[in-house]
Amino acid sequence: MTMLDGARERRISTGGIELCVAELGELGRPVVVLVHGYPDTKEVWSAVAARLAQRFHVVLYDVRGHGSSSAPKPLRGGFTLEKLTDDFLAVIDAVSPGRPVHLVGHDWGSVQSWEFVTVARTEGRIASFTSMSGPSLDHFGHWINRRLRRPTPRQVGQLLGQGAKSWYVYALHTPALPELAWRGPLGKRWPAMLRRVEKLTDPAYPTASLPSDAAHGAWLYRDNVRARLRRPRADAYAHAPVQLITALDDAFLSPALYDELETWAPRLTRRTLPAKHWIPRTRPDQVASWITEFVTSIEAGQTRTVAASGVHAERFAGQLVLVTGAGSGIGRATAFAFAEAGARVIAVDRDAESATRTAELARLVGAREAWAEAVDVSDEAAMDELAAKVRQSYGVVDVLVNNAGVGLSGSFFDTSTEDWRRVLDVNLWGVIHGCRLFGRHMVERGEGGHIVNVASAAAYQPSRLLPAYGASKAAVLMLSESLRAELAGKGIGVSAICPGLVNTGITSTTTFVGVDAGEQERRRASSARLYGRRNYPPEKVADAIVRAVVRDEAVVPVTAEAKGSRLLSRLSPRVLRALARYEPRI
Repeated sequence: MTMLDGARERRISTGGIELCVAELGELGRPVVVLVHGYPDTKEVWSAVAARLAQRFHVVLYDVRGHGSSSAPKPLRGGFTLEKLTDDFLAVIDAVSPGRPVHLVGHDWGSVQSWEFVTVARTEGRIASFTSMSGPSLDHFGHWINRRLRRPTPRQVGQLLGQGAKSWYVYALHTPALPELAWRGPLGKRWPAMLRRVEKLTDPAYPTASLPSDAAHGAWLYRDNVRARLRRPRADAYAHAPVQLITALDDAFLSPALYDELETWAPRLTRRTLPAKHWIPRTRPDQVASWITEFVTSIEAGQTRTVAASGVHAERFAGQLVLVTGAGSGIGRATAFAFAEAGARVIAVDRDAESATRTAELARLVGAREAWAEAVDVSDEAAMDELAAKVRQSYGVVDVLVNNAGVGLSGSFFDTSTEDWRRVLDVNLWGVIHGCRLFGRHMVERGEGGHIVNVASAAAYQPSRLLPAYGASKAAVLMLSESLRAELAGKGIGVSAICPGLVNTGITSTTTFVGVDAGEQERRRASSARLYGRRNYPPEKVADAIVRAVVRDEAVVPVTAEAKGSRLLSRLSPRVLRALARYEPRI
């Protein structure tokens, strides 16, 4: 059974074996060929392929000896890089005879794809190459030799570090034992091991052919690794643009392996991802987004994708960031701040036109992609629908900013039950909905993330005029602190941002209770003038939000009055209580 829904399958004969090839997407579009690693089959790409098929003609095949492809006889000598290159050429001759293809490889799929993109007989047949979690054996051999010739402490440390990570390579060279292990206890336990270590949750993956796939695939290592590491090719230069996606938490490969890669791939675009090894399964949305961007740029005539240039581009480029209340003020500024760092941005606001404008401007300032969603965060059903749509269409959110809020001012006894419901529904329940829905997705993915809840200095600075608003923000602050404690062990940070007087449009929508319509408009205008004279820009709050995520800060007061009140709340709360009795003239 295949997880590649709607795929068209065919069989291609080459070198005495038959390869099982699957295709998705419309013919005539740019062809993207996905090559799987060890001990996988083409099914490892199912989630990525489904996303890419919306834009491209996607081709996947089971490497010889894996999945539904037949194995060479004898196995020894049947998995050399030269024969794997023959297989690749047979596939692209069949699916794209007159047009170069865009090549993508993961793990051993990337290792063999480095061979494809550096040998003369494929020149002109490959338009681009995206590499994930698999170095060129030739580049690896030169990397080792350079460190052996000049054994500085740093380079010796790199050799020892990668040597420890490569323990499985030594094991796979052991005669017969790997086959016995994979066809026996290891093959049975491998799915549970992946679920525990890599947080893979799909029960249909790996496929039932795993024991034989892994046993056959041991010859990928035996037929190639020692020979290439001892005598690496001197001409292993990539003849197509290369995109390198480095998983920073990869248990098998050190990022240092790619330190000198520009020597071999001068048209190189680098990406980094805070993830483990199996990113086609754990981060398909991010992987598909980067492949789409890279392929599209090459098709448009660019030979190298320009990475985001913002201050925090290394941290956020390509990550998925969702901001509520993004139609204006702090929310819009925050969307722009993450866009400048190259993030993919989802702008959420109850005003569809404002959300759309934010998304459009986010693309202009640097967002990889940006979308608008019109949702009232206080509507639980609507938020449920949004969370399902985001996960299905865009992927799991990496950074969630719960910013949407409303203002309410006036005496406690003038505040009606309906007033209380409205301010709590948006300011508190909107945050709860966001944390519950998107935070759960982060937990299930198992790759970490960050939640930012925009509270207020009113969370710890009491005021006789802000009982409902202050209560809602105090609840957000305590929720954030409690959730931070719960999620600490799952790699998910939680920050509470507490601004003071910020020059946004919130004053024009604040409700002043206990007064008539005319007085309410006068107070709104007076408050707007006060905030305007203070003139603290929302962009500074947005910068504080980005820094809070980078530094994993717990509580961040923003503006001088917010910082002063925070200090007084700790050192002299009686002073704050005295100030709370003051009734300002509005």
